[in-house]
Amino acid sequence: MKKAPKKVKSLKVEKVIYFLILLVAVLIPIANVFSKALLSQTNIEVEKLETKIHKQSGINDSLSMQINELASLDKIQAVANNLGLSYNNDNIKLIIPE
Repeated sequence: MKKAPKKVKSLKVEKVIYFLILLVAVLIPIANVFSKALLSQTNIEVEKLETKIHKQSGINDSLSMQINELASLDKIQAVANNLGLSYNNDNIKLIIPE
């Protein structure tokens, strides 16, 4: 009669092991799907940010071109003439650093 309780204990251990194997077998695919969904969501966010960066880069290039146009000598002289200013070479003094 002593042998019967040993089988019951081994059956309980086997049931626990089977349960753990089943649990792992179910959780691994769920974790895999979850991680792929998270990766997909992250990739979508990265693409949105890249699009936003590309648009902002285009805007920056456009503004740089406008700055260069407005900073040209011809434009500055035109604005000065419209304001009634004139270019007098005699008023220019050179400062030479020592």
